Amino acid sequence: MAELAFFCGTMDSGKSTLALQMDHNHAVAGRGGVLYTRNDRAGGGVLSSRLGLRHPAVEVTDGTDFWDDVVQRRTRGDRVDYLVCDEAQFYAPAQIEQLAQLVDEMGVDVYAFGITADFRTRLFPGSARLVELADRVEVLQVQTLCWCGARATHNSRTVNGTMVVEGEQVVVGNTGGQDVVGYEVLCRRHHMRRMTQAVARAVALTPQTLSLGMPGDMD
Repeated sequence: MAELAFFCGTMDSGKSTLALQMDHNHAVAGRGGVLYTRNDRAGGGVLSSRLGLRHPAVEVTDGTDFWDDVVQRRTRGDRVDYLVCDEAQFYAPAQIEQLAQLVDEMGVDVYAFGITADFRTRLFPGSARLVELADRVEVLQVQTLCWCGARATHNSRTVNGTMVVEGEQVVVGNTGGQDVVGYEVLCRRHHMRRMTQAVARAVALTPQTLSLGMPGDMD
């Protein structure tokens, strides 16, 4: 039977790499599929991984209707056995419901990939709906690490080097203005303390933490 599977993890946990690998495996087995993505780091119409892998994909927008798209493809003779949906956290809840409908009524396998929570530790609407509807939810086993070496469980956003916990939920890269927007994965402890790697380094270099001893003082 077809299934709706949601593969989730923090940034840098290999979601897009797995998405491309899964597409490859199914294609080699003779199945026909469609790749979708939204707001990929490499730009529109491409699904890319941080390892350098990339493949053309359909760019999802607010107006994308997955049901209609698959119907149109099948009507013109395309084989659609499965969908690979990357950056699924950016999809609207209604679009997630369309994916579930394709699984139930057309027998299309749907493999969705995305992060669950934003930089404010709040669930993305698309991810929340996936958790509610998916037949299977898998947390990726490739662990990302906080700067302290502990397992990273939270995504953080920095603006001009300072971690923020308020703002628009979706900001992809730099905004084009004067502010420089970045992202970093942290363990819960350091996310709660708003201590990014840059902050930790700055604290370590403060005069209070530097040794005042000079060579030969202990002689």
